[in-house]
Amino acid sequence: MLGRNRSPAVKILWLWTLGTAAVLVTTVVKTRLKDLEALMKAEQLKGLNENIPSDNSALLIDEVIDEGLQKV
Repeated sequence: MLGRNRSPAVKILWLWTLGTAAVLVTTVVKTRLKDLEALMKAEQLKGLNENIPSDNSALLIDEVIDEGLQKV
């Protein structure tokens, strides 16, 4: 690839090309990781919100408990 018989300009162009490719790959990987992290965080928040009972369900649970206590 970078043989000794090539001119310095060609070597510089190869270094520039490889450096640019490395920067592009790094940027893509960082973007994908950031998107994946945001997706995982959104799923965790969604899971937490589903576990929190709404006001109506809390009232229903209280009514069931009260009815059970009245029967005893």
